[in-house]
Amino acid sequence: MNVDRLCLRRLASPFKCLAEMSTQSHAYSSAACTRLQWADTFTRELPGDTEVKESPFVNSKVDESKFRASREVRGALWSWALPEQQPNPQLISVSQEGASLVGLDAADFWKEPQAAAAAWSGSAAIEGSRPWAHNYGGHQFGVWAGQLGDGRAASLGEVLRNGQRWEIQLKGAGRTPYARFADGYAVRRSSIREYLAAEHLNALGVPTSRSLSLVFTDRTILRETPEKGAVVARMAPSWVRFGSFELPASRHDHDLTRKLADYVISRHFPGLSYAELLSRVVESTAHMVAHWQALGFCHGVMNTDNMSILGLTIDYGPFAFLDAYDAGFICNHSDPAGRYAFSEQPRVALWNLMRLAGPLARVMDGQPDPAPETVSTITAILNEFGSQFRNEYTRIMRLKFGLASARDDDLEVIIQPYLDLLQEAKTDYTFAMRTLSRVPGSVDAAVDSLAERSLACNAEAWKDKLRTYFTSVYIPRLGSSDAATQMNKVNPNFVLRNWVAQDIIDRAENGDAEWVDKALKLFTVHAFDDHAPSGMEGAEKYAGPVPEWGEGLQCSCSS
Repeated sequence: MNVDRLCLRRLASPFKCLAEMSTQSHAYSSAACTRLQWADTFTRELPGDTEVKESPFVNSKVDESKFRASREVRGALWSWALPEQQPNPQLISVSQEGASLVGLDAADFWKEPQAAAAAWSGSAAIEGSRPWAHNYGGHQFGVWAGQLGDGRAASLGEVLRNGQRWEIQLKGAGRTPYARFADGYAVRRSSIREYLAAEHLNALGVPTSRSLSLVFTDRTILRETPEKGAVVARMAPSWVRFGSFELPASRHDHDLTRKLADYVISRHFPGLSYAELLSRVVESTAHMVAHWQALGFCHGVMNTDNMSILGLTIDYGPFAFLDAYDAGFICNHSDPAGRYAFSEQPRVALWNLMRLAGPLARVMDGQPDPAPETVSTITAILNEFGSQFRNEYTRIMRLKFGLASARDDDLEVIIQPYLDLLQEAKTDYTFAMRTLSRVPGSVDAAVDSLAERSLACNAEAWKDKLRTYFTSVYIPRLGSSDAATQMNKVNPNFVLRNWVAQDIIDRAENGDAEWVDKALKLFTVHAFDDHAPSGMEGAEKYAGPVPEWGEGLQCSCSS
């Protein structure tokens, strides 16, 4: 089948197919689409797949299979992509904060919801968009996997807004040349999770990709069982990963590796040397993981192809927030050995950075075998990770504990002993951190409530130890009288635990899709509030005890 049969009609107008659907001028009319200021430097400045040299939106006579069939792509960092038309796309939610980043308004999506659903599911073309898919490799669970790439994510383009670059992707819109044996689609449960999680973590202060919109489709997708499909529009300043450097380096294509490094520097770290680029990535990755550990966030699949060159949390799969505090918690049931367990995340991040350092070392020297001086430089940079992680983690935890001042022994004397007590009793981590603000008012009440939210404490003995910790260790180091107020601004009350996400998914699949949009508001605007907002009274339970069926709930990589 040729692309023109499928696409020419819908490519004729700006976001323009929308003009076919409505004669009114709304957010997705041609005038409004001019607000998307496309600046696709990635595809203009970096080598692309020579198998198909033109976008289907430019040359509609290229056979569609060229954009769908899996193949090995060498000497290129990307391939043109063609999102598929989706059966009955339905707009479910739009992030106002995400939309504003690219100059759009969520309210305008809802003026023409069918048109918006068509555009942001890939069923309709957007003026100026020339979709492509990234080519990269990666180490998966510590093993080199070769070429991977964006098998079900198509980058619509890069948008410039207020000096910031945002690369918008559609995830779940169909196969690309990197799909391998997969179908290129995404199911509703995983799409709801990623859509909410990215905006939630941003609201919690964690470096992350962002979400723009969520669209359901009536496509039936086979996973463990048949499920319905969805498409997430997500954004990041760049979707370049550690694996983007690893793949060309593994093929000894050091010229391509250098071109990518030069591009990343020019567009995201202007003026840096290659060594300084690595140093910046080490620092941003250390800070990202420090935020994870402080929040009790477990990513679940820290493969090098899921590691952002910008130090952003990306590719939300089997993630989880801790329920009971357990440093060894494994959120991904595809990870029985616990490689990506909660406590292992800093170590794995450093291991991944070592994989990135190899390609960059060869770029620094311009030869396959780096000189001893280069190895020494890179070793010194990597050795900074430990202190950078520790310093950032301690800084964040001091805020969460409301400490009066920074002392060198805060981690050993204040922070870790509390975590040890939570580990011993399997105490709800989010609740335990939030409860710290109540300790000055009543130690006994705080101790009793923490015991109630613990799974395995020897009640009286553990409560005595906790009471002693609060009175003799913690309270003497507390800050000013308004410490409690400040602590409640950094210790969330509502977090997107796995059981909470499952409850939202169940409600959506049972016909209450509006709950997803309400949940977005809860986990962004109201995450630090004591109570759920008006209209979401049923969400109060999300800050309550974990139901028995939800404790330690794991997800898999299947999505």
